[in-house]
Amino acid sequence: MSAYPPILNNLIRRLSRLPGLGEKSAARIAMYLLKAQGDEIEALSENIRQLRDGIRTCGTCFHFTDAQVCPLCADPVRKTGELCIVESTSDLLAIEQSGAFRGRYHVLQGVLAPLDGIGPDQLRIKELFARIGSEGISEIIIATNPSSEGEATAHYLLQLLKNHPVRVTRIAYGIPMGGDLKYTDRITLERALKGRQIF
Repeated sequence: MSAYPPILNNLIRRLSRLPGLGEKSAARIAMYLLKAQGDEIEALSENIRQLRDGIRTCGTCFHFTDAQVCPLCADPVRKTGELCIVESTSDLLAIEQSGAFRGRYHVLQGVLAPLDGIGPDQLRIKELFARIGSEGISEIIIATNPSSEGEATAHYLLQLLKNHPVRVTRIAYGIPMGGDLKYTDRITLERALKGRQIF
């Protein structure tokens, strides 16, 4: 039997379903909310309602936005001819926060996973090819994750792109900053050696 009242217990259970939150973290958040000012709780509730009702995918790149087109696609400075293909909005945000890429993105909204019933028709691949001609894309950077599904998706895209007049590149893999060679797995070391650059 739980020591929490049923309402609080239900909130903790719902919060613990969020990614990265265990039961203890969920309980801490619930206790904070219990002690918070009424207007703070109302503002949070309103933000969640707005999130549900106002956020959609960008009609161009399929990143999340509250407008028809996201700010990244609307920015004319980003019209560099470079298009970075990512699996998810989380991946887009990781690259964007690095500050290393100033072109445009295309979010596939997943990867090929035949065992889970996810094929090319479930991804935003048709929309990708519609963008190549209409936006004057000269380089496509495939930035799928180094998982078996991410690799399969990258190879599938590479096959499809062979007949298009665009340069296709793949993000490099290597040793992370602060990493130690003796703790690095064989595949990462192999890719780091194959992707070596002139120093």
